[in-house]
Amino acid sequence: MMDRTFFGGMLRAAAVAAMATIVLAGCRTTKEVPGDPFAPTDGPGLVKLGPGDTMPDVTAAYARKTFYLERAANESIGWFQKPSSKQWFPFRNQGTNEEVCTHEQAAASVVAFRELLKNSSDATQFSQRFFEMFDVWQSVGYTADREVLFTGYYSPIFKASREADERFKYPLYTRPADLVSDPATGQPLGRRLADGSTQPWPSRAEIESSGMLKGTELVYVESNLDAYIIHVNGSAKLIMPDNSVMYIGYAGKTDRPYFGLGGALVEAGAIPKNQLSLSSIRRLYKTNPALIDEYILKNESYVFFTEYPTDRWPAGSLGTRVNEDASIATDKTIFPRGGLVMVDTRANTFTRGLVEYKNFMFDQDTGGAIRAAGRADLYMGNGAAAELLAGGQVANGKMYYFFLKPEFVAQYPLPEPAKAQVKALQTKPAPTKPASAAEGTKPAAATAAVGDESK
Repeated sequence: MMDRTFFGGMLRAAAVAAMATIVLAGCRTTKEVPGDPFAPTDGPGLVKLGPGDTMPDVTAAYARKTFYLERAANESIGWFQKPSSKQWFPFRNQGTNEEVCTHEQAAASVVAFRELLKNSSDATQFSQRFFEMFDVWQSVGYTADREVLFTGYYSPIFKASREADERFKYPLYTRPADLVSDPATGQPLGRRLADGSTQPWPSRAEIESSGMLKGTELVYVESNLDAYIIHVNGSAKLIMPDNSVMYIGYAGKTDRPYFGLGGALVEAGAIPKNQLSLSSIRRLYKTNPALIDEYILKNESYVFFTEYPTDRWPAGSLGTRVNEDASIATDKTIFPRGGLVMVDTRANTFTRGLVEYKNFMFDQDTGGAIRAAGRADLYMGNGAAAELLAGGQVANGKMYYFFLKPEFVAQYPLPEPAKAQVKALQTKPAPTKPASAAEGTKPAAATAAVGDESK
């Protein structure tokens, strides 16, 4: 849903500095961590595990299942029911012709998992049946031990108004009619001119100084930094002056390059590397807004928004709602969309720091900073509490994908969508959203930080 992490571009400035002593999943000690989780993966992103390999602890993951897991499964099933989802399959390992899964197999895997969750009497029965039915694929990660760096993202909440006044004067804009994007991927292509040709969009500074978007304002927020954070996150929950709520999400972006605010402020010496956080940027904005405004303008990319219905927000890159503790964001050029995932890492908490986290999730989002097999983002909810959790989420671990063995696929067909859903899918397709690094960035949730850009 966004581009993200502190928690995105900020992560590289702050977390990467600590990579030599990062806390690893499953232990309480530190050790040297070779490699760069941000470096693009050269070659296949997944490796299939066999009888001699160590299998993931699905018993522990089953034991911590929540309401959100089933809801996330339903979201993926709804996405697989859309004819447009078939364009991404069969999914093959990057750089090879090795088939990981077909559309039918990926969809049936989610259906089978949902049924197995409902029908298993206990964790032992679940685990035994699970490994009988599913093949296991593991992310190659970014180290020899196939480690993945897990960070967090969230959806922000801001005060706003549909009308400009002395308090709310910083606009967010709707998608311009002349913005051109690839119809399949959502990748921005430029600006269409009157003669039908396409040229690059102006920079952020040119857009804002020229007033070229006047008349297309969607909503107004309290500060330029608020507007920028929403640009980076790609979505927001907005509280109106009458206490009504408006949900907005990504509707497109220009084709100009992205420049991270957090990293730029560290490089400029405005914020010490070990103190970089969204809170520190907000504090600096209160004392020196002109400095923050200057560096915001260095990010030439510009994001546009649309209003989302309550039950579809926050939306990930699949156009489906992401769920806390159940949705994950990855590079969609490396990993297949919509599928069942298990993460084995350490997750941030308010009182105990990083604790063991073995959890089933669904791959339903992507982001501009998520461009390798060694990176993934955990969705941690919305609001201030989720922001704090996402900001402290930096841990290594392992990541697995599960697909039904071929002999089980026919037993778990996709359910027929309800008539109302069929009509909606035929007449109101979801707005195209970038599905991977190659598609731009991500669509709607939000990155916990200000270093990535959401779409």
